[in-house]
Amino acid sequence: MTARALNVAMIGYGFMGAAHSQAWRVAPRFFDLPRDPVLSVIVGRDAERVEAARVKFGWNEAATDWREVIERDDIDVVDICSPGSSHVEIAIAALAAGKQVLCEKPLANTVAEAEQMAAAATAAAEHGVFAMVGFSYRRVPAITFARDLLASGRLGSLRQVRAQYLQDWLSDAEGPMTWRLDKSLAGSGSLGDIGAHAIDAVQFITGQSVDSVSGILETLVPERPLLGETVGLGGTASSERGKVTVDDVALFTGRLSGGTLGSFEATRYATGRKNAFRLEFSGSDGALSFDLERMNELEFYDATDPAGEQGFRRILVTEPEHPYAAAWWPTGHGLGYEHTFSHQVRDFVVDIAEHRQPTPSFQDGLQVQRVLAAVEASSANGSAWTVTA
Repeated sequence: MTARALNVAMIGYGFMGAAHSQAWRVAPRFFDLPRDPVLSVIVGRDAERVEAARVKFGWNEAATDWREVIERDDIDVVDICSPGSSHVEIAIAALAAGKQVLCEKPLANTVAEAEQMAAAATAAAEHGVFAMVGFSYRRVPAITFARDLLASGRLGSLRQVRAQYLQDWLSDAEGPMTWRLDKSLAGSGSLGDIGAHAIDAVQFITGQSVDSVSGILETLVPERPLLGETVGLGGTASSERGKVTVDDVALFTGRLSGGTLGSFEATRYATGRKNAFRLEFSGSDGALSFDLERMNELEFYDATDPAGEQGFRRILVTEPEHPYAAAWWPTGHGLGYEHTFSHQVRDFVVDIAEHRQPTPSFQDGLQVQRVLAAVEASSANGSAWTVTA
């Protein structure tokens, strides 16, 4: 017997649309899923561009009106890959229409919007309709394995956490404006775009929530050249300039619910760093260290070893015993960035088929949104800020 079809409509076709398209296509070919995802409809505002994306990514249909698509009886899942400003309206409408929802991070642009989305998800779950926010880095095998090692007590009492997300794609001050630099569309800059990943990963691995923060936000380049109609398709910068309305650098410290201290950094101006998502956890009996630029490796320090034998050792996280790895290649043949989205699809499909709340939930996304807001408030007020429900 073949698995019953799961018809997916995806809203948006940019960077995340490409990643999600591959995941929906690949996941059922490597994992034994209880439902068979079908790339039914891809949705975007520009008819010509969304049709080109349909052909490129392998979707059956293209459409320009997401409202019509989510009302269709033949759609089971709505996958939201559009800018943050659109998340709240699409997600709430999709849940009201009885569709399972996967929504990219950060959940929304404001706490108020995230609260509306979480409330809608809670109400929908009572009727077997579920929602998940796409913090895909939870599905990096080394990060999931780090969570398992910490939960098993291998680090003893956790004392400190350090989380950095370092990129440099904005380091050229004459690089063009994009929607990610417009607060009305993106909600925030480095803080929400990549800092949200750091917050979620720390909470996921430790099992603790970030309860209070003290932060600084800075915009390093206040204006950038605008592009014409060919934005995203190789357009050239004009003499006109647009105002950058988001943060470029976010630095903050925090205290977790279990008393653990944390330091966080998110920047898209770390010259020479392409995608250095670095996590380190220090405990009484050991430590863990991870860098996304070496994503198949996890460094583990066992402080209970004899003094003359202590030192960080590299674990190549590609064994069948490691999370997700058994579905892929022989030992030592590493996975890449795109695999995290296939793992996300795998977990999402299994959970909704078993009528179980997928994680991270919209409530989890709301918690991250509250931390983001607390960092902004702390930076604006120059004082520590408590994360409040």
